[in-house]
Amino acid sequence: MKQFFTVGEAAKLVGMTAETLRHYDRIGLVRPHEADRWTGYRHYTEEELVKLAAVRALKCMDLPLKEIKRVLALNDVEEIAAFLRAAEQKADEKMQELLAAKEKIGRARAFYEGKLAARAEGPVVKTLPERKILLLKEPLEPTVETLFDYHRHFFAQLGNKKGEFAFEDAAGVYEQVGKRRMFAVCTRFAPDENLKSLPAGEYLSMTCSQETLEGTRERVLSEVGKNGKQAEFLVEMVVLTGILNWNYEVQVPLAGGKA
Repeated sequence: MKQFFTVGEAAKLVGMTAETLRHYDRIGLVRPHEADRWTGYRHYTEEELVKLAAVRALKCMDLPLKEIKRVLALNDVEEIAAFLRAAEQKADEKMQELLAAKEKIGRARAFYEGKLAARAEGPVVKTLPERKILLLKEPLEPTVETLFDYHRHFFAQLGNKKGEFAFEDAAGVYEQVGKRRMFAVCTRFAPDENLKSLPAGEYLSMTCSQETLEGTRERVLSEVGKNGKQAEFLVEMVVLTGILNWNYEVQVPLAGGKA
């Protein structure tokens, strides 16, 4: 025994509006199983629901209703299968395009949000404790590849001394006299030529996105310079905001301390 659905019920089940179903009936795209000759009420069965679901899927492919109507009228099973294979391939291509577009939009959003945050917040003074950091010999910048399991770079550099060191889950870039080197913050350490001490004291600090790092560095250094001081070094701490995303916190000592 067939189960019947009103136009409202059918529309809800397939995620369309009742007016859309009435329009499809008027143009002969998907007609109801029956319509009451006296009241005009439309009734749909599961067969029409399947067709309506197919129409909705094909419309997502940007196919015109005229082409969808032609496909629904096909009686050749081989032709229908070939069409659906092509439609599936187009769907895959469209999904990849949308994912690429989403990624670009996300980067643009992060860029402008970073600029907005930098404009609104500005630098602040932080009192930080002494920190021991181990610098990498090789020139590396924070990237998805270098930050993933980044401790391995430091342990590889330490060789036989790696058992004498342990690190926080904190990395950054240390810059002095124009030379930049990536570092990890130590919780256990031993004498090493690449071990540095960041002195305790006040630091002018400002967070920023990856895209606004250069402008933030210039702004913080400029603020320090207004007080007649010259930064001996600069630190860019990496602040993870997601699996593949991070911000920076630029830190410049205010006391002119040397590391």
